[in-house]
Amino acid sequence: MQATGSDSALFDTLRKVFGFREFRPNQERIVRAILNKRDVFAVMPTGGGKSLCYQLPAVLLPGTCMVISPLIALMKDQVDGARANGIRAAHLNSSLCPEERTAVMHDLLSNSLDLLYVAPERFTLEQFREMLGRVNISMAVIDEAHCISEWGHDFRPDYLSLSALVTLFPDLPVTAFTATATHLVQQDILDKLSLRDPLVVRASFDRGNLFYDIRFKENSGEQIAAIVRSNQGKAGIIYRTSRKNVNDTTAMLKAKGFRALPYHAGLGDEERKRNQDAFIRDEADVIVATVAFGMGIDKSNIRFVIHADLPKSIENYYQETGRAGRDGEAAQCTLLFSQGDIPKVRFFIDTITDEAERARVLAAFSKVIAFASTSVCRRKTLLDYFGETYPHDNCNSCDICLGTREVIDATTESQMLLSAIARTEERFGATHIVDIVTGSRNQKIRDFGHDRLKTYGVGKGREKKFWRQLIDELLARKVIAKSEGLFPMLYLLPKAVQVLRNEEKVEIVRVREKKATGNVKNLVEGSYDHELFDLLRSLRKQIADELGIPPYVVFSDRSLRDMASILPQSDETMLSVSGVGEVKLQRYGQQFLALIKKYRKEHPEETSRLPILPR
Repeated sequence: MQATGSDSALFDTLRKVFGFREFRPNQERIVRAILNKRDVFAVMPTGGGKSLCYQLPAVLLPGTCMVISPLIALMKDQVDGARANGIRAAHLNSSLCPEERTAVMHDLLSNSLDLLYVAPERFTLEQFREMLGRVNISMAVIDEAHCISEWGHDFRPDYLSLSALVTLFPDLPVTAFTATATHLVQQDILDKLSLRDPLVVRASFDRGNLFYDIRFKENSGEQIAAIVRSNQGKAGIIYRTSRKNVNDTTAMLKAKGFRALPYHAGLGDEERKRNQDAFIRDEADVIVATVAFGMGIDKSNIRFVIHADLPKSIENYYQETGRAGRDGEAAQCTLLFSQGDIPKVRFFIDTITDEAERARVLAAFSKVIAFASTSVCRRKTLLDYFGETYPHDNCNSCDICLGTREVIDATTESQMLLSAIARTEERFGATHIVDIVTGSRNQKIRDFGHDRLKTYGVGKGREKKFWRQLIDELLARKVIAKSEGLFPMLYLLPKAVQVLRNEEKVEIVRVREKKATGNVKNLVEGSYDHELFDLLRSLRKQIADELGIPPYVVFSDRSLRDMASILPQSDETMLSVSGVGEVKLQRYGQQFLALIKKYRKEHPEETSRLPILPR
């Protein structure tokens, strides 16, 4: 198809190839700039539709669009997805055997590809660059562009070679995309790539379909199991910091009957790939993983992400939570947080020998603690980090905004804790101090004679959870501190004297959870036929298995929900479903229409309320 920026060519391709009737925010501007051979730099959040911004011009422009991406594990899925829409796509990386590489090179040299995905390492090879001189390249795309910045959270030295792209392709558009970049990282990327008068697009970082939820971490195993149970049968990722925690959490979930698999660097390459493929193909619902997992995942229907340990930076947190809800449907992001986790991360930070790097990592981690501790809207705090102002007072989709905030004067309770710490000569940890104030009868309390202290049992009217949260608050306010070592002990800081003398009040903000989970559930479920949706999912899985591709490549969850909502009966109405273009209609449409027709016949009472659609 010849390059043109005309409305008819643009919107016909959008509808027929991709199955969409309109562009998402910023997409049309970017597409038109590329078609006019202008360089582009775009910061767009995950789920914002970055791939369409270059795939659509790749279809319209003569020649091959070269996409440079570090995500080798993801390339095949991206190629499968493009091919499912009728786009001629291939990837060239170390995962291919010699015969496969030869076939891709033949297609490339014969001008038979619209899209070619390559790893940055291949671009550094002189032989590959020379070969590009014999190929009709339409444009160059740099995906995950933050990897070129040493200020970013995922710097990769191989990306530095990409600064040569503007020299190599002086007359072609060079574009760069990333989902996460502060203003500092953005400027660093622009400087390193030397883009020529680029269109710079900084989309909103607001993922409106994500619900942000931070909970006090007390019994992480039970808390994780409860969240998974409330999302039974839905896809989710649980992030843990250590391999041991990954294995333990996976074993716990399996013992409770959940379809969970582990993913970490300690597993063999084959087992990691097998587990990742099982998750992508809906054969496992939950992946428990270290942060090594996710960069190679294009799964669109992840409904929840749990951080059971603290992430190292806001960028990491944003990127990892961003793997949920890529299809635009509602998803839940939960972080379990306790001040007790802070020393564990600090231990690893303190082992960094480079002083400047250690200071940078510590500063990034401090912002995570501030984010987890704040009583301000989570969305507002996240957007503020990326230099964006959230315009509303209440986002209605975070634990703060959906909870009832109340300020409690906890000065008296704080004095109880401080007195217990002082009376035990600052020789015990948080659990023992809480046991004293709540009047525990355990053996350790009796052995030390702490059941005879004045503070013994003074706080038994409140749950242990309250006291543990209050200790966290006193640690955060630097009223008390923890000693280093395997068995950290609490001790008083100078500010404790002021609290004990009533010279300083301790007020804490408590968030009482209110309809949070139910709200997310309602957002996800919506008004569609759930039984039909499950049948459509089963058919999608069957087709995907036969073709050897991930189910979401056939149709996204959103497409299936649309089908289960409007129950299309004809090609025309099937084409009105989001994500159904002409190629997908031709390849898969009749099987889904037949299933819907059969369902309508067997459930007349369920479908009689639906509008009559054209046949």
